Amino acid sequence: MENIYLIFIVLLAAFLGFELIRKVPATLHTPLMSGSNAISGITLVGALAASGMENDILTTILGTAAVALASINVVGGYLVTDRMLGMFKKKDKK
Repeated sequence: MENIYLIFIVLLAAFLGFELIRKVPATLHTPLMSGSNAISGITLVGALAASGMENDILTTILGTAAVALASINVVGGYLVTDRMLGMFKKKDKK
C-alpha cells in the first residue's frame, strides 16, 4: 500500500510541476529556473543520503544515479544563471 502512495505523490508532483512551468511567461522562465537551484541542492543532499544507505544494492544504484542527475541539474542551472547575469553586464568599449 505504501508504494501506491509513493506513486501517487510522484504523479501528482509531475502533473503540478508541468502545469506550473507551462503557465510561466518566457521572460520569467530563466529567472524561475535559476531560483529553483536551491531546490536542486536539497535534492542532491537527499540523493547523497539515499546512496549512502546500505539497505539494498538497488537503493545504492538509484541513489548514485540521483546524485549524478541532481549534480548535472545544479551545475547546469548555475551556468544558465551566470550566462543570464552576463547579459546585464556593461560591455567595455575599446
